[in-house]
Amino acid sequence: MPSRRNAIELTKDEILEMLTTERVLQVASINPDGTPHLAPMWFVVDDDGSISFTTYGKSQKIKNLERDHRITVVTDAGHAYNEVKGVSIDGTAEVIREPTHTARIMKLVGLKHSDQMTNRTIDTNSDRDDDLPPAAYKRVVVKITPTRFRSWDHGKI
Repeated sequence: MPSRRNAIELTKDEILEMLTTERVLQVASINPDGTPHLAPMWFVVDDDGSISFTTYGKSQKIKNLERDHRITVVTDAGHAYNEVKGVSIDGTAEVIREPTHTARIMKLVGLKHSDQMTNRTIDTNSDRDDDLPPAAYKRVVVKITPTRFRSWDHGKI
């Protein structure tokens, strides 16, 4: 029997739609002992197609990603089996320790979770260092550059 794998893959547009509408990304980094470290994170897709989230600069995932830049993330949706769809993305992670950039990503994540993300005209680049939220100095950005996508949509079966 031929594989149905290709039949259930999401298109590029469907993947982008998932990444712009789903709210939680399961983030996997590699612990020092080789075991996976998983954490759910709120995230955004930036204008350049990269995926970004913020987290505390001293967190385990940051320690892991600074040691090994490989990362895998998953987002999915659906309750009944025939509704389940998702995308798993392998990539490289860049840790950005720059408070102005962190504040910008924090603002974009906030817009996404307040259902205002469609309004990309809101200025997210205007923060001056003296206007940054205190959390921008404790948090860092993880910017993911995707290298491989795997996706599924059980509704296509």
